[in-house]
Amino acid sequence: MREKSKKESLINKIEKFPQQKILIIGDLIADEFVYGKISRVSREAPVLILRFSGNEILPGGGANLANNIASLGAYAIPLGIVGQDEVGKKLLQSMKQSNIDISHIIQNEHYITPVKTRYLAGGIHSAKQQVLRIDRYKNVPQNKKLRVLIFEKAKKLISEVDGILISDYGLGLVEPPFYQTIREEANKRNIILTVDSRYNLMQFLGATAITPNEPEVEQALNIKLNDRKDLLTQAGATLMERLNTEAVVITRGSNGMVLFEKEREPEFISIYGSDEISDVTGAGDTVISIFTLALTAKTSFYQAARLANYAGGLVVMKRGTATVTPYELIQAVKEDYK
Repeated sequence: MREKSKKESLINKIEKFPQQKILIIGDLIADEFVYGKISRVSREAPVLILRFSGNEILPGGGANLANNIASLGAYAIPLGIVGQDEVGKKLLQSMKQSNIDISHIIQNEHYITPVKTRYLAGGIHSAKQQVLRIDRYKNVPQNKKLRVLIFEKAKKLISEVDGILISDYGLGLVEPPFYQTIREEANKRNIILTVDSRYNLMQFLGATAITPNEPEVEQALNIKLNDRKDLLTQAGATLMERLNTEAVVITRGSNGMVLFEKEREPEFISIYGSDEISDVTGAGDTVISIFTLALTAKTSFYQAARLANYAGGLVVMKRGTATVTPYELIQAVKEDYK
């Protein structure tokens, strides 16, 4: 009976997702996938020759966070910058098709839209595998007028949302003074504030929660975890203390995740679903998106982590930068609580 109550509680929270409005502030990236059929091995070098069969551009980085939130029926408002280039236009179009509010995204003529291009190869009857990735990006322009515009947009939008998600891929949009202002505004209004930072985790003090993966934890604390639970537990406690955050979720790939909360024992959560992973592209984005969304729907940190874990387990079984639907998430809950 108790398990049934837990299941119904989680499903009830998922059903509340469409009532939530989330502001995503951060680096918007285009995920480009180039597909090819293996033709032969080149005579010039020991590399594959691919016969081009198509390509597509999908939301990546902060744009993928917005895509994950929108896919669950919530209102996603990304605030960031794209270039006035062809890739930027295609990225905005892709986001618009996913019912994402793109009206607050700034198009800047002096900026090149960041692109992660993945080349996937395969035969006619075989699954395509990633063989190469090329990243093209430059930092956000140090333009005072542009910075003021972003700041003013952020301050206005914070008063309209239920949660704020910071997406920092190291491109210089969310600098410490800007983040501090966002945090102060969020605290005034008692708004959920979560952070996903690839390279500058230790500068984001006072967030509600953070969700780094193990390599990001190792980099932030200059340690090696070596798959040891004692070191992982110590690292989680250290992050909690140094960053003055209410919760830390460390994602561990095929080992699931671990949740740290103040004055509670760590919760080790096993990966949901099969360990035969298809593609981990964007899985971390999915985890923090669903975790943030769940918190705004008034779940506990543990419930939010469980839902994020289901979503992460589902998305790695899909190819490319993927998302999950409310139906898939509800079915995962039902399956896990049989």
